[in-house]
Amino acid sequence: MIVLGLTGSIGMGKSTATASFRRLRVPVFDADAAVHQLQARGGRAVGPIGAAFPGTVRDARVDREALRRAVLGNAAAMKQLERIVHPLVRDAERRFIARGRRAGESLVVLDVPLLFEGGGWRRCDKILVVTAPAAVQRWRVLRRPGMTPERLAYILSRQTPDAEKRRRADYLVHTNLSRHSADRDIRRLVQTLRATPLPATRPRPRR
Repeated sequence: MIVLGLTGSIGMGKSTATASFRRLRVPVFDADAAVHQLQARGGRAVGPIGAAFPGTVRDARVDREALRRAVLGNAAAMKQLERIVHPLVRDAERRFIARGRRAGESLVVLDVPLLFEGGGWRRCDKILVVTAPAAVQRWRVLRRPGMTPERLAYILSRQTPDAEKRRRADYLVHTNLSRHSADRDIRRLVQTLRATPLPATRPRPRR
């Protein structure tokens, strides 16, 4: 089974890419969705986050806006949050991969926004980066409710630059041309990967 890491900076079109993979019946692990589940009512991260950041839990779920305010611009607080959340997401990822192997899947996708930043690329056989020009990215992101140029700048400061992501990728999909074009490229990639034997060795470090 090939584990394909999917990543891209904010506004680059990862959601469009994951939808294409799912239409092709490729199992996708959505790290952002896993985080939301962990912070929802009954989620495994609710208690630890509430203890670490008082006032961020309401009605037995994490108030994501309150949590954002608690960590925004505070590197120590962000590290503390990551120490809580990342191991739980990693556990969910491991279970997802195990299910894929048991089901005999030839290909699964790990949709992880901070794939390079968090070291998740080491657990992948191949890496796909979705990309678009910076002007297109900015236009897309600033249309989102509640987004500001300052918040976008902060988010980008925590992400590996797009040029570096592209340099370290095995495959690129450009999402600024058209949805049909991106969908076609992903369909071709899936066909290629499903016909590719699993590498005998793990990928070399992408530094």
